[in-house]
Amino acid sequence: MGQMTRRGLTTAAAGLLAATALPGTAAADSAEDGSPARASGRRPADRSQKREFRGMWLATVANRDWPSQPGLPAAAQRQELLALLDAAAARRLNAVIFQVRPTADALWPSPYEPWAEYLTGVQGRDPGWDPLGTAVREAHARGLELHAWFNPYRVANHTDLTRLVPSHPARLHPDWVVPYGGKLYYNPGLPEVRRFVQDAMLDAVARYDIDAVHWDDYFYPYPVAGQTFDDTEAFARYGAGFPDRAAWRRDNTDQLVREMGRRVREIKRQVRFGISPFAVWRNKATDPEGSDTRAGVQTYDDLYADTRRWVRERWIDHIVPQVYWNIGFQAADYAALVPWWAETVRGTGVHLYIGEALYKAGDPAQPAAWQDPAELSRHLTFDRGFPEVRGNVWFSAEEVVQDRIGAMAQVVADHYPSRVRPPR
Repeated sequence: MGQMTRRGLTTAAAGLLAATALPGTAAADSAEDGSPARASGRRPADRSQKREFRGMWLATVANRDWPSQPGLPAAAQRQELLALLDAAAARRLNAVIFQVRPTADALWPSPYEPWAEYLTGVQGRDPGWDPLGTAVREAHARGLELHAWFNPYRVANHTDLTRLVPSHPARLHPDWVVPYGGKLYYNPGLPEVRRFVQDAMLDAVARYDIDAVHWDDYFYPYPVAGQTFDDTEAFARYGAGFPDRAAWRRDNTDQLVREMGRRVREIKRQVRFGISPFAVWRNKATDPEGSDTRAGVQTYDDLYADTRRWVRERWIDHIVPQVYWNIGFQAADYAALVPWWAETVRGTGVHLYIGEALYKAGDPAQPAAWQDPAELSRHLTFDRGFPEVRGNVWFSAEEVVQDRIGAMAQVVADHYPSRVRPPR
């Protein structure tokens, strides 16, 4: 991730915005709907380019992207957040996917769950402002959509229930919780858990003018060698009629997705629902319908997430597979996965956006392809051959600003000549 301080990151974001504040570039192009630039008589953005999704993940878990550290004054947290939104606008993006429920907690005043510890350093402590409300308002002011990113089942990045605030639902209902792989998770096999996590997330949908609900790739946790996710009691109670525990677990995840999509639309029909899974549904060696990959994880088998079904059943509005590999990568080739996903969404009406591993660009621990600033630009060139690909999402905000080897700048130069609206 590099060693740029968040203060430097904020300064860099301001520099990005200033550097593009010329007629016809990102800052001026934000003048599309009665903004000051339009009012001043500058020419509007070029609308010849079709709509496409240009997103940026903004991760808060473990203070990954924001805030730079827990316990900053509210004004400093707000300044950092606005700098990241400014950077997204300067890069001619049009959506920010903001992580507002990282670990069964909240970045808004939730009646269901405590304030996230990543804000103040103390779980449950009021930070003195409303990050989600501010993010929605300020993103929209910059011509950005704001997608609220929730993690459904992760409770804590440790296994000590007593470290949670006493009023935490996981402490009040310890029977809901399963320790696994050094973390705590809610048990997806319990109907009361599925209902509760939906209620907690839907509170934000009802109260804020968000543009979409977004989930990441964590359903049942990723496998940990030598450990068992102990849901034996729940399976004994609710697993009758299923051929095996795997089928029951997949049904639990299906129910969560189907129910959440229905409930989001009941509350606000205009709010979309999207999911960003690990990109390999199944390898072709496992299932002839799978992708030509040899990945060590398959969402259908290992995370109990039938991602292809969610598209085919149209339970979701868009899908953002995390195709975090380079073109030509042997086990999971970008050039093999994008066509597979294009075929999967074809004719469904579900939008396909490709998740991009900007964080790998220039990382010395990554293969040679990731040391080439043009690798990610080539991804978008490749995507142009598939009309089902409606855009891309960049992981994540710190790298959008830091841009270690100029890979993001090259994408912008090659593919984002002006700002455009996201698809609807």
